[in-house]
Amino acid sequence: MTHSMARFMRRCSSRFRPRALAVALAGVLAIAGSAQAAEPDLPGFIHDGTLTVCTNPTLPPMTFVNGTDVNAVDGIDMDIAHRLADYWHVPMVVTTMDFTGLFPSLAAQRCSMVASGIIKLPEREKNFDAISYQDTALVVVARAGTPRLSSMADLSGKTVAVQSGTSYSARLAQENETLAKAGRAPIIIQQYPTEDQVVQQVLIGRVFAFASQDVELYYRQEQLHGKVSVILVPPYPEYRHFALYIRKNAHDRELLEQAIATMGQNGQMAAIQKKWAISPDAAKALANTPAPPMFRWDTFFSALTSAAFMRGAFITLAVAVLSHFTAIMISIPMALALNGRDSLLKMALKGYVSVFRGAPTLLQLLFIWNALPQFLPIFREAWFTPFLATWLSLSINESAYQVEINRAALGAVDKGQELAGDALAMSRRQVYRHVIFPQALRIALPPTINEFISLLKTTSLASVISLQELLAVTQIQVARTFEFTEYYAAALVYYLAMVFFFLFLQKRVERRFAWADRHKATANES
Repeated sequence: MTHSMARFMRRCSSRFRPRALAVALAGVLAIAGSAQAAEPDLPGFIHDGTLTVCTNPTLPPMTFVNGTDVNAVDGIDMDIAHRLADYWHVPMVVTTMDFTGLFPSLAAQRCSMVASGIIKLPEREKNFDAISYQDTALVVVARAGTPRLSSMADLSGKTVAVQSGTSYSARLAQENETLAKAGRAPIIIQQYPTEDQVVQQVLIGRVFAFASQDVELYYRQEQLHGKVSVILVPPYPEYRHFALYIRKNAHDRELLEQAIATMGQNGQMAAIQKKWAISPDAAKALANTPAPPMFRWDTFFSALTSAAFMRGAFITLAVAVLSHFTAIMISIPMALALNGRDSLLKMALKGYVSVFRGAPTLLQLLFIWNALPQFLPIFREAWFTPFLATWLSLSINESAYQVEINRAALGAVDKGQELAGDALAMSRRQVYRHVIFPQALRIALPPTINEFISLLKTTSLASVISLQELLAVTQIQVARTFEFTEYYAAALVYYLAMVFFFLFLQKRVERRFAWADRHKATANES
């Protein structure tokens, strides 16, 4: 009870009789109760007063980047998430990432909720709660002019593309079991990282068809220019609803269902559907439109000069430089220890090098981003950004390679150089600083620059944990426009420009060292 309410009660006690006081008290409590009821309870998945939504923005109109700003995520899912944040009176933060990282991030408590045009399926509800918000249907899509199919069995022996991480591949695998029992050839399933890459395989004729949701296909027709058509709508009852996913909690599920129901009752949900022109009229949605030119030069030059591509290239370069510098700092003492006498430390370092050279870089990156927070909750906090995770992962991985370069370079220096330094009464530090390291540097520098160039290209793996580096920016723009060639060509120009610059730098450094060696040799002869 507030201080003002307490003062009001004291006045009432001095002016009214006990019966009147009781009536007044009941009225005050009723008003307070109604005010509290008007403020909805906050679900437990809202941490620090913020609704954190994870999404893979490559599925228009559900969730996608609407424009050149990679942080401007739009779509039906984002509109619903904003309305939910308003309903609970909390700010909202959107975290974009690869589709395969959505549920691991939700389990690691990096997300309050996953909203990414994901189907409500019983298999997913074993581990997470799913709340429906939009009707949909699974469709099989092929190039325009392909005859319609009567059943999924007609896909026997044909290649179908699906997005990796989705349930489509598992559903097609069930169809293959039925085909196998009937003695027919199975459906050939090909998986691709993003939905736009799936559609691209049909457009270029690499696969016969792809599986997707009708809502996405209707929205994409302006971009696809009538090049594809629906050839089958399988009667799958489990593919009828998009859902929001949260961690399992009965109370939180009830609160989210109540919020979605309120949005339906007050017309907000209908307004969102009208905004995005969700139409079940497939014939109208799949109407033919004029074919686009083979290559849009205006799109290509716009991408080259866009702030999004420049920022992506800067992040790519920054994470590569920082990771490689850190790896060099880690690898130098390790290389010295590996060139020393046998010890437990030397054995441990050999194990370190073997593990991080043997494990795929992508696996190490995903482990640090998705698995590490489950062991150490501190890595769930907002400070541990995709940039830091990439820096840490690539530094550790690269140090395992760099230590072998440094170890070989140090081992290549004649042992007599060290003995000569000792004979001149030089300290161990002076010997390494003035004798060993300068000679080892000349040996290690060419492979070190080669390793850095390789690392520069490896940074593209960070797109799977939502780091907005150059490849991630490219994929987002491709998913938005379906102008594959133009955006890939622009990204290629940026990568080649960075690589050629460091190749030029490598040649200059090698020439400088070669000139210095010849100069010293000439001086000694004279």
